[in-house]
Amino acid sequence: MTIDLENISKSYGARKVLENFNLEIENDHSYVITGASGSGKTTLIRILLSLEEPDSGRVHLMGDYKYPYLNAGVVFQENRLCEQFSAVQNVVMVNKKNSVKVAEEELLRLLPEDAIHKPVSELSGGMKRRVAIVRACAIPSDMLIMDEPFTGLDLDNRIKAIEYIREKQGRNPLLITSHDMESLDFCRRIEL
Repeated sequence: MTIDLENISKSYGARKVLENFNLEIENDHSYVITGASGSGKTTLIRILLSLEEPDSGRVHLMGDYKYPYLNAGVVFQENRLCEQFSAVQNVVMVNKKNSVKVAEEELLRLLPEDAIHKPVSELSGGMKRRVAIVRACAIPSDMLIMDEPFTGLDLDNRIKAIEYIREKQGRNPLLITSHDMESLDFCRRIEL
């Protein structure tokens, strides 16, 4: 599978965020997009996910596709969790093949046992982030896309989360945006 972002440009009024941006995303590779706030990292992800249209350029999906769109496990900048549900319920709800037992096992890899059955609203910001990561990895997908996934994580939890993501990635591509390059040396770096 290859995803070709070709000459992507996007402006908001007079402010040009992306200009003729090109990137080929391939299986078996990980990418980190870095740059200052406002450089277009989140906009690029939104265009890739067809949540926003570029002013010019195109996203071309190449390969043997089951869908006419990109099927991705996504961590957005905001967690987008169902706050009244537990961490387990949040993971089970994204894939009807997920059992409570499997969700518990996956969450226990990144969270303490006493956190996984509490309403997400009672969890710390870093714990919510880890729930969002597990949930994204639980979705059957062609690609993992994560927008600042390590926000609120200390170094130990960041490293655990990276190891978890890399295991779940398999041969699929991984695209991360991050201000902080700590422990992301396995990624191809793209500067915006």
